[in-house]
Amino acid sequence: MSCKVAFIGAGSIGFTRGLLRDLLTVPEFSSIDISFTDISQHNLDMVTELCQRDITENGLGIQIHSTTDRREALRDAKYVISTIRVGGLEAFASDVDIPLKYGVDQCVGDTLSAGGIMYGQRGIAEMMEICKDIREVCAEDVLLLNYSNPMAMLTWACNQYGGVRTIGLCHGVQHGHHQIAEVYGLDMKEVDIVCAGINHQTWYIKASHEGKDLTAGLLEAFLKHPEYSRTEKVRIDMLRRFGYYSTESNGHLSEYVPWYRKRPEEIKDWIDLGSWINGETGGYLRVCTEGRNWFETDFPNWMKEEPNRFTADKRGQEHGSYIIESLETGRVYRGHFNVINNGVISNLPDDAVIEAPGYVDRNGISMPHVGPLPLGPAAVCNVSISVQRLAVEAAIHGDDQLLRQAFMMDPLVGAVCNPNEIWQMVDEMLVAGERWLPQYRNAVSEAKERMASDSWIPVQAYEGAARLKVKTVEEMKQDREAASKNAGESDKGKDRDKVGQ
Repeated sequence: MSCKVAFIGAGSIGFTRGLLRDLLTVPEFSSIDISFTDISQHNLDMVTELCQRDITENGLGIQIHSTTDRREALRDAKYVISTIRVGGLEAFASDVDIPLKYGVDQCVGDTLSAGGIMYGQRGIAEMMEICKDIREVCAEDVLLLNYSNPMAMLTWACNQYGGVRTIGLCHGVQHGHHQIAEVYGLDMKEVDIVCAGINHQTWYIKASHEGKDLTAGLLEAFLKHPEYSRTEKVRIDMLRRFGYYSTESNGHLSEYVPWYRKRPEEIKDWIDLGSWINGETGGYLRVCTEGRNWFETDFPNWMKEEPNRFTADKRGQEHGSYIIESLETGRVYRGHFNVINNGVISNLPDDAVIEAPGYVDRNGISMPHVGPLPLGPAAVCNVSISVQRLAVEAAIHGDDQLLRQAFMMDPLVGAVCNPNEIWQMVDEMLVAGERWLPQYRNAVSEAKERMASDSWIPVQAYEGAARLKVKTVEEMKQDREAASKNAGESDKGKDRDKVGQ
């Protein structure tokens, strides 16, 4: 069996390597074509060398085609996997640091809030160029598997404006499913779930074991759990008030709603600093920075370690390889996918990108009708969908008025900032991201003029309620295993530093 799979943003060591392992675990894929592309020749060379060694050590004859020429990498591809991060860590830092001046304290900043909205503006501009290349050089029946955040915004733009059939993929549902099973002392395979909503705000509307409902006892079970009662306070409080558990981590979820990060003195009441994902200010930026620095330093040692083994017991839970396997072999796979709603969830807008259960076989990707979400969870999702729609339209048309309205409608930004502060914050973020925002050329020029005027509102020097310093390479060397684990896990949607023309 032969088909071509192209990886865009392939310089992300952990994510690319893991997805490739999952794909080549499938026996029928022992002779498929693989291409890698990235704008960084240095990163691309390192990842290609490591992945090619894995392939060779597993006895396969596949030769990775690695190139910085994106169109060449995409030519005749049937499946395209995207893990880009437009602007890299430099732009990511501005997504976190500029909002902090205005009191907007984010843990991640890649899905909603000020950082997520601006990340979407950069990502959508580049995804439209990628979609153009895909339409022109890929196979006619090509499928784009998007792993990049902001997941809903990028997937929405690619489907509506990019002219490319796109599925958004995330692993949040699997992680929450595991937690639900754990608090009941069950194996994940013993717990049946229905999870639906939007990416990073998906709700376990049904959970059962041997036909017995588990949702009613979830609050008590989580409150009794020795770890989650401490690390998942936001999720537990949302469960208490809305009746259903949400997929996303404590830190992520805390920045999507207006209640948990609006007052600096209260933020630490809702988070845990044992891991960045539990709510640390700028936590994901910190671990991504550490991961990049560590991989640059430690790469020779990675080459000395045991290669990845392409065996069933080593296969991960990311959806991508299973979707390709099902489409090519006909084996049925069930998962949760991000798609245009079109009535799947009846009380969310049809044009929105929703995350819901689906199944895949040789006939394609099918999304069963879910029906309505409970009213409270639907209301939470609808607020975010309004922000996403404004942000997508702003990015496509370069409309800074819509962009500012997206900021105003964002739950956390609106809870912290007044309209004048929001307008100024957008100006500052547009100017900081000028290189990656070609659609905002005129708006950036006007913003620069306002920044130089006497009407500029004074801002604060604020590090955030719970910010930790970036570890040095020397500090990371004290626990090499932890540093390597961090480098492998922190790079989904890796650096992509393209300058818009």
